[in-house]
Amino acid sequence: MSRIGKNPVAIPEGVTVSVKDNAVTVKGKLGELTQSFDTVEIAVEEANVVVSRSAETKDHKAKHGLYRALIANMIEGVSKGWTKELELVGVGYRASNQGQKLDLAIGFSHNIVMDIAPEVKVETVSEKGKNPIVKLTSFDKQLVGQVAAKIRGFRKPEPYKGKGIKFVGEEIRRKAGKSA
Repeated sequence: MSRIGKNPVAIPEGVTVSVKDNAVTVKGKLGELTQSFDTVEIAVEEANVVVSRSAETKDHKAKHGLYRALIANMIEGVSKGWTKELELVGVGYRASNQGQKLDLAIGFSHNIVMDIAPEVKVETVSEKGKNPIVKLTSFDKQLVGQVAAKIRGFRKPEPYKGKGIKFVGEEIRRKAGKSA
């Protein structure tokens, strides 16, 4: 029984949802997203999107909740957008951007320059006395998460001092150092 899949997804004003040939297209003020699907039926009823399954197999039940969640994320993305914030913790760690190029100085012998996808807007915030923050914003939740994970992968937070790139609000599991 998929409790998530049974809930209808409300369509806010300014967002249009169309279903054609096993693909859902969601258009809004921030952009347009398309998702293909199988093993479920998707219908647009009044101001809601309803996902239903045809069989009670384990695969059908899993995909029922999956596609409902993906459609809900698409609708929220094209209406409000998604944001991920990364914090650079470490002495001398810096971040700057020129357009879609992100320049990271994170303790290596060279700076890491990364081209960010055009759908993702990147912004860096550097205040004196605080850790630099990289803000990623887009209408595609999967793309924002993927770009953020790639940036975090350059220097994951280590458990002793907590140095590295972490998500804002992420709790790092700390270890005790050597005992005297």
